[in-house]
Amino acid sequence: MYIEMAIGSHSFFFFLMPLFISGALLPTPQNITIVSTNMKHFMFWSPVIVPGEIVKYSVEYQGEFEREYVNHSWIPIGECTGIQMTQCNITEDIAATVPYKLRVKAVLGMQTSQWGTPNGFFNRVTTSLIPPVLSVIADGYHLLVELEHLGPAFEFRIFYWRKGQHEMRRKVVRDSSTAVHLETIEAETEYCVKAQTYVQVINRSSNFSDVQCVRAGDGKGIWVTFAPLFLVIFILSTLLFPWVIWKICRICQYSCCPNENMPDTLKLTGSPARMLNYKGEEIEKCDEFVQVLPPEEFLLLLDS
Repeated sequence: MYIEMAIGSHSFFFFLMPLFISGALLPTPQNITIVSTNMKHFMFWSPVIVPGEIVKYSVEYQGEFEREYVNHSWIPIGECTGIQMTQCNITEDIAATVPYKLRVKAVLGMQTSQWGTPNGFFNRVTTSLIPPVLSVIADGYHLLVELEHLGPAFEFRIFYWRKGQHEMRRKVVRDSSTAVHLETIEAETEYCVKAQTYVQVINRSSNFSDVQCVRAGDGKGIWVTFAPLFLVIFILSTLLFPWVIWKICRICQYSCCPNENMPDTLKLTGSPARMLNYKGEEIEKCDEFVQVLPPEEFLLLLDS
């Protein structure tokens, strides 16, 4: 009887062993919270401590579609499966403005914990929109503003005005990767700027940033900056101007009035009078050899 009871107790132990190995032996993650700022969503939890061991965690989510059409199924977040950190960036998975459920469990080898869930649902419409960080610059007579990059879901509504006047101008910007030119401003005049963010998918806007004011310069700074360059250009112009004029004159001389040598056949080797007398003698000699033939002799010449 004792042996049977012993065998029975051992059998019961071996029956429960897989449950201890693969069951919920690890504590459930606690203090699960979701922090969402400017459409960036993170889930945090307290670590599960096992002396001498490294505990890992896996996170899953369930949206409205999974609850209503996929039999309450859960979707693992790939970037937060088997991680050692006690936080998970869930921004990419929260893709719709609907209530989401999230849960996390601890894993150590074959051991797992029960799923821990935060209180209630999470909806990205509850995100905290913080006023944008901006930098206002007066570049000469140009009023510029630089904005922090928050992502494609954001647009910036910028308001600017001349200090002391009530007229306020507005400009909407969707690309904050480069400095934004607001307008050309007057010298020795102070302008002020403030901005807020707007997210269309949740139809919400942030508060306004602190007002920043800048004063346009009087233009003297530009002259002081470029004075050395102007001086170098003046000196080079003074030194090079005479040489440029001389070079232009030489080019015009050779182009319009080239100096060409006369061909040898046109050169006179003797005096002009002697050449005229020589030509006259040649003509007279030609005349001496001219003979007038009678018609009979001319016909004989043709027959022969």
